[in-house]
Amino acid sequence: MPDQGVIASATLQVRARGKNDAVTYGFSEVPVEVLFAAGPWRTFRWHLGQARYSGAYWSATEADLVVYESRLELARLLYADFDPRVRRIIAQPFRMTAHVDGATRAHVPDYLLLADTGPVVVDVKPAHRLSKEEVAFTFAWSRKVIESRGWGYQVWSEPPVAELENLRFLAGFRREWLFAPEILEALDRAELDGAPLAEAFAMAPEFDSRLARASVFHQMWAGRLTTDLKTPLGPGHVLRRAV
Repeated sequence: MPDQGVIASATLQVRARGKNDAVTYGFSEVPVEVLFAAGPWRTFRWHLGQARYSGAYWSATEADLVVYESRLELARLLYADFDPRVRRIIAQPFRMTAHVDGATRAHVPDYLLLADTGPVVVDVKPAHRLSKEEVAFTFAWSRKVIESRGWGYQVWSEPPVAELENLRFLAGFRREWLFAPEILEALDRAELDGAPLAEAFAMAPEFDSRLARASVFHQMWAGRLTTDLKTPLGPGHVLRRAV
């Protein structure tokens, strides 16, 4: 797989949101803003008995729906939406082609993220499929092309179970407009750094305890409070103020 030949031949086909026609660019020439205005490359269909679980997730990062084609892709969406370093999330942003080993190859990545460090292209695949020859081949030439522009490339598989369950729970508190600003401000003033989660729920006693509890979880989702998410959340989890 000669690197320079693959990279020089690489092109992208992009569809603007709401448009059917695709525009082709050389990979090294496509403006980043075009990609972050792209619509999903594939059209989703639902039918009885389909093998994959697809749908749309309301992303706090995008303030809009982002599509996914499997539960594993949905899990990756949760992680991206939770990550404060991620500014944009685009599903199926482009179709990439390149001339590799004597043939024209094509691939549609699952996500394009705009992180603090720059664009990151993400492919989501179950761990047991990564060793398959065709999967490894596609990801190898995709990585060469994507990293040639200085972008990040990530192949993402199943995350730790407890961490994912914690994120699924916290995602229920991601919509900021549902939380009273005065409760959030009271929690911002409270001495929560080093406090166990159970104590944090009582740090705004002038408000309904159920609303205060939900507001703590929102601040954890928003990254204003952090804790160890690698074990199931419990009353003894110690909170830290985000630096």
